[in-house]
Amino acid sequence: MIAALALLLGCQLAGELVVRSLVLPVPGPVAGLALLLALFAARPALVERLRPTSGVILANLSLLFVPAGVGVVANLDILTEDGPAILAVLVVSTLLAMAVTVGTFLGVRNLMGGARK
Repeated sequence: MIAALALLLGCQLAGELVVRSLVLPVPGPVAGLALLLALFAARPALVERLRPTSGVILANLSLLFVPAGVGVVANLDILTEDGPAILAVLVVSTLLAMAVTVGTFLGVRNLMGGARK
């Protein structure tokens, strides 16, 4: 398990180093995940070696939300004070993201020659 965790964290660290050194507009963990995917493609047996450790991590993923919940409760006064503004930003950004997603889908469908209904 320690070797698997070291590999996962090493890929994340390598991704951070690549992104920061090349000043890429991509989060470091995403670059690390791409590196891990490349490692999986190069050595397929690595998938089975990481499967038990990643299963344990995913089974306990909900524990990572506890600090966020504590942070919300600790800053409840700020949340109640700025609640309407936060809610408005969440609603507008969600609608904007949905509209951009639909626009992207339609654009790709048109580029691919998909039929319109």
